[in-house]
Amino acid sequence: MIASELHGFSMLMCSKKQCFNNHNTILCSSFSGSRVNLVHSKNSAFQSPILAGPKANSKNVASIILGGGAGTRLFPLTQRRAKPAVPIGGCYRLVDIPMSNCIKSGINKIFILTQFNSRSLNNHIARTYDLGSGINFKGGFVEVLAATQTAGESGNKWFEGTADAVRQFLWLFEDAEHKNIENVLILCGDQLYRMDYMDLVQKHIDSCADISVSCLPVNGSHASDFGLVKVDERGRIRQFLEKPNGELLRSMHVDTSLFGLSAQKAKEFPYIASMGIYVVLYPNANDFGSEVIPMAAKDFNVQACFFSGYWEDIGTIKSFFDANLALFDQVINSLISNGSFLRKCNIEHSIVGIRSRLDSGVHLKVTFLFFNVVCHSISSLYFHYFYLRVNYN
Repeated sequence: MIASELHGFSMLMCSKKQCFNNHNTILCSSFSGSRVNLVHSKNSAFQSPILAGPKANSKNVASIILGGGAGTRLFPLTQRRAKPAVPIGGCYRLVDIPMSNCIKSGINKIFILTQFNSRSLNNHIARTYDLGSGINFKGGFVEVLAATQTAGESGNKWFEGTADAVRQFLWLFEDAEHKNIENVLILCGDQLYRMDYMDLVQKHIDSCADISVSCLPVNGSHASDFGLVKVDERGRIRQFLEKPNGELLRSMHVDTSLFGLSAQKAKEFPYIASMGIYVVLYPNANDFGSEVIPMAAKDFNVQACFFSGYWEDIGTIKSFFDANLALFDQVINSLISNGSFLRKCNIEHSIVGIRSRLDSGVHLKVTFLFFNVVCHSISSLYFHYFYLRVNYN
């Protein structure tokens, strides 16, 4: 892809924002969760931009959730359903993860691209996110876009990759209804994580990036399962390889202590992997991992920034099984009601009412919480919020 083509597409997707520099690409990293905890450090090589861009507006952001490929590694779970339609956590589907993140981030313009075994996914989206059932999208929408074939050389093929799937529907952003969309968020529908996408978009705008990529550090045993990036001491991506092995894998080794990790954690997690979450894209390459990002790394200033959160790729039966069980690691013989949020707390022989929030450090044992309880610490539980403690004696 020549530079003029890259520039032309970036103008299509983000021409409405004032750029302080041209042709930059930003990498936003997740250095916590199931892989490693990131501690922001004064020794971090990354620096905030001298001139910040305008404040990100969620009304100017559209998200595209990819329905994924055939899902052969998840067979037989994907025998009759798309990967995003695979159940997770007992009563949810994988697609509910990016959908929930979008809604919580204030992004209400959502497209879902499907191609393989899409019936179950389509039914779930129609029933769960029906705009007429009380969900107030305030001018937004949830629209399923099925793979189609049209007349012409470029329209007689099915989706040939991540970027190709998105590119076939670029015309949607040229009509009057979507004229205010400035940034497009590309999401996978088969991952487990929690993210405020507007933080990523804001960093993307501040750096005036053409493409933003979210990533996280991984250890050597998992590195070959992902696309890996190699960065210098200033956070600039110098190289990108898709699922390397052998000598190529070893060549992608980086010192992650430069990005805020402790020396011990940096030794455990010496590789940085792409999470498959992007903002904006290039039009003339078929797959982000094998074509688009390597092009950007070679020809453009690809910068890195931080995101802290949990992330797990649900790509195999084992990862699917482990991720489901990990949801209940902190809960022992307890009942957690719908709408509750738990963060690094321990719950034993207790009941948590609906829409309750328990932050880090909270420990419940033989306790009954009513609805809408917020516990920031053990002391706040005892002194600020109503609860009922049950004595089995």
